[in-house]
Amino acid sequence: MRVRLPGVSQTIGRALYWLVRNVTSLFSRVYFRASYRGLENMPTTGAFVLAPVHRSNLDFALISVLTKRHLRYMGKESLWKRPWFGRIIAAMGAYPVSRGKADREALRRTIEVLGEGDGLVLFPEGTRRSGAVVDELYEGAAFVASRAGVPIIPVGIGGTERALPKGARFPRPAKVRVIVGPPLVPPPLPEGRRHPSRTTIHALTHDLQRELQRLLDRAEGGDCRPRPTGNPGNPAARVNETPPPDVS
Repeated sequence: MRVRLPGVSQTIGRALYWLVRNVTSLFSRVYFRASYRGLENMPTTGAFVLAPVHRSNLDFALISVLTKRHLRYMGKESLWKRPWFGRIIAAMGAYPVSRGKADREALRRTIEVLGEGDGLVLFPEGTRRSGAVVDELYEGAAFVASRAGVPIIPVGIGGTERALPKGARFPRPAKVRVIVGPPLVPPPLPEGRRHPSRTTIHALTHDLQRELQRLLDRAEGGDCRPRPTGNPGNPAARVNETPPPDVS
């Protein structure tokens, strides 16, 4: 079920989405000299979870350039504080999530979006991070992909932190690279189970972290030196282990 908010029709929302996408594509290639690689890894049909690294507010717009399909976004609840803005971004395909706590409604909405066959953007780091290390990931991307039986598409984005760091008002003309990695396909749910096991979610999250680190290294210029992680005894990153709420 798609959410319809008064004041902005879905038709206008989709028109705004395509306007933003096309302007972003042109602007990024001219101003940021942006390059987009690995586009052959983007699914042409069916639902998927697009999981990029997150270093700048530019990332939201740049992700839309990766596919001609209409993407859906999970946004922080504070974006809806201005009702007129909330209505516009909702019409464009966004929906709110409460940070720092289990949001059952957002998870239900996420499963519905994937059930409709749409591509969904989830930033597995949860918020903007700084630096070249993909350290701690939340498990939401692995959970919903496993629950819905759809692939995760990892994306490395390099240069956006230099182009528009936290606190900056205007973007700088820094070189930006966006690299899409091969899909990570979760194992099918065992017969009779409605939820993926904790072991499955952990393993998929660690695989996602390793792939995001590889892609970020390439996007930032090919630096492949070993990276420190949050757990010295484990080659993968720390994982936020708060169990997802039951969305059955």
